[in-house]
Amino acid sequence: MEKSGKLIIIPWDFSQVASNALQHGIKIARNVDNDIQLLNIVKAGTPPHEKEQVNEKLKEVAAETEKKYGLLPGTMVLEGNIFSDIADYASDRKANLVIMGTHGVKGIQKFTGSWAVKVIVGSKVPFLVVQKPPEDLEKYSRIVFPIDFRSENKEKVYMAIYMGKYFDSKIHILKPPVTDRNLLRKVNVNLNFAIKFLIQNNIDYSIHDSRKGVSLAKDTIRFAEEIRADLIMIMTTKNINFSDYLLGVQEQSIIANAAGIPVLCINPKSNYAKVAQFMYG
Repeated sequence: MEKSGKLIIIPWDFSQVASNALQHGIKIARNVDNDIQLLNIVKAGTPPHEKEQVNEKLKEVAAETEKKYGLLPGTMVLEGNIFSDIADYASDRKANLVIMGTHGVKGIQKFTGSWAVKVIVGSKVPFLVVQKPPEDLEKYSRIVFPIDFRSENKEKVYMAIYMGKYFDSKIHILKPPVTDRNLLRKVNVNLNFAIKFLIQNNIDYSIHDSRKGVSLAKDTIRFAEEIRADLIMIMTTKNINFSDYLLGVQEQSIIANAAGIPVLCINPKSNYAKVAQFMYG
């Protein structure tokens, strides 16, 4: 039986990237005592017998997973569309995390078209987006934590503490080379906030300066590759608009990074309580 409020959801389309996401899910679930559910979304109006066929295939995957990893995922077939119903279902189930597999930029376009970021931004639940299976089956040892002037950055700190506690992570804080006094003050407020809580929780960290003349998003990817990061942690853009989906936003470039580094996306103002629940049960 699934534990109330302790659920990781894996959108499942029977692809290799979905299998990659499941492997990350197994890794996380084992460490934090969460259940996993495989979610397949079919078109509205799909005949009941076809839905049952899909569910039987999901159950076969679940049985194979239990045989291989000793953990039996739940299964769910839901009518709807991937653009809204993944996030809605995760919210309704009070899930702790959604882990979604992609093929990078092309995979994101294939999976969700130009609405890739909207799927994540519209969620009240954190999304972990992965392109490859985990290299380490137990730890996320090196986490890149870009920080800027936005007040929402503080929300990301709690998840960093959680990762540090459960996955023996070192948090690599990357700060921008800001010269504007007002922006610099805001960056320093966020930086000091992060340092204070990381120290209080005995989480290892280091501080790095981003390069001048390069966007923080681009330098985040460069730095993550340089230190062979296991994870990048970002805040998604608040109140993103339609043109952003068409033209692309900084988050999309990080999510689809060529190195295939997993990216944990946290949405502003959605998860103080949720992250605390994920951390402490």
